[in-house]
Amino acid sequence: MSAETPAARGQFHIWRLRFRAWRGGRPFWAGLFILIAGFPIAYLPYANLQIGHLTLAMATTAGAGSLIIGVLLGVLGISLWYQKHIRTFAGVAAILLGLVSLPVSNFGGFFVGFLLALVGGGMAVAWVPGEEPAARPAETDRTDKGDAPEAALANGASEPNDLSGTSPTNGANGRHSAG
Repeated sequence: MSAETPAARGQFHIWRLRFRAWRGGRPFWAGLFILIAGFPIAYLPYANLQIGHLTLAMATTAGAGSLIIGVLLGVLGISLWYQKHIRTFAGVAAILLGLVSLPVSNFGGFFVGFLLALVGGGMAVAWVPGEEPAARPAETDRTDKGDAPEAALANGASEPNDLSGTSPTNGANGRHSAG
């Protein structure tokens, strides 16, 4: 099998189109942003930064809270991919967790996780599933269709624009009937 085998390229192309269709039917990018937002929020309170010979410990007293916020954001991001009907709850929860991460987790993972959670949460709340293509009704064989000409209106239009029932073209002449 050579590198120019069309079957291998076709399989990749089919896989890519299937992934694209799967991704298009759910808030994929919102879930990805929320999932990525969990990493800096959960990781940075436990990180040690090296600046030359100086070690800067980022540990905070709320390290467990940061870990919980990061894990919850990861779970919300993945659940958006597989349960698209919870998009509003997951979006609002991601925004609230991002806001809570500001005081708890080193300014929300140095604002990176905070901003990703806000953007992803906003995208999840704003996402609306696409409409299915409208199916046209099947054409049936009707005997009353086709041969008879349509009645023309007095003003030359094909459809009446006045639906109030007071138009002179429908014989009401401005009078309403009571009863």
